[in-house]
Amino acid sequence: MSDVDRLVELITQRVKDRLNQTPAAKLNVLPRDRGECNDDTAPGEDCAECGSCVVRRPWSVRAMEEVGAMRVGAMPGVGEVPADLAKLIDHTLLKAEATREEVVKLCEEARKYKFASVCVNTTWVPLCKAMLAGSGVMVCTVVGFPLGAMSPTAKAYEAREAVRQGAKEIDMVINIGALKSKDYETVFEDICRVVKSSAPAGVKVILETSALNTEEKIIGCTLSKLAGAAFVKTSTGFGKGGATVEDIQLMRSIVGGELGVKASGGVRTVEDAIKMAQAGANRIGASASVAIVTGKTDGKSKGY
Repeated sequence: MSDVDRLVELITQRVKDRLNQTPAAKLNVLPRDRGECNDDTAPGEDCAECGSCVVRRPWSVRAMEEVGAMRVGAMPGVGEVPADLAKLIDHTLLKAEATREEVVKLCEEARKYKFASVCVNTTWVPLCKAMLAGSGVMVCTVVGFPLGAMSPTAKAYEAREAVRQGAKEIDMVINIGALKSKDYETVFEDICRVVKSSAPAGVKVILETSALNTEEKIIGCTLSKLAGAAFVKTSTGFGKGGATVEDIQLMRSIVGGELGVKASGGVRTVEDAIKMAQAGANRIGASASVAIVTGKTDGKSKGY
């Protein structure tokens, strides 16, 4: 057994022990557990929606902070929800058939709504850099996408070129097959090479959680943290499933406050985004970004 294998085994057991002591279900803050609402504008009223209102239920927000949440959302109508959500969102267009016109529109929308970034395939990085200059919106791109089965050298080269062309964040797909084969040295090397090649850009490691069991998710997060990644991320949006509240809670419990957690895949509405933020996500990947921040949907978006 290699040093990496022994380290992963030790950390995995410790994480499991901690999760057994504090099950994810106990992290939920329910209205009935926290007494009645103390908002002067609605005396005696208790929140029946999320139980975590930043205005009326500050104790719930503190409780979520204690278990690792870095950002907390709020139900529509509480504060500047759309603006807050926009800062969390990577406005995403990753379909193979995306046209120049669609990418231009993506950038225009990102400027208008002040999203955190646009997330595009590497071929569009120079265009997005030019269009978003001076806007404060970052250019994010994907590496080893969507399968993750490329060699570490190939991923590292792709990442290096993307950063040279203007990418400020790199979303890489983990080597899923190596992870499931318990070949942790390959997984670790893969992430390390991309992190090193991407500097100073931050790297988000896409786990493709729908393809992993709980132990594999724990190990994937652990290796990402050890390798110097900036974020762990749920999904490519091209797999069998997307982000779930349970996966976000698990990932946040593993990486703590040292790494970001990105929810992607199937986040289509403001309610979806808020649930992910409350579970511990501090970045959200979505193609339905405009619908999320405006509260409008045409029902056509499949989500990212």
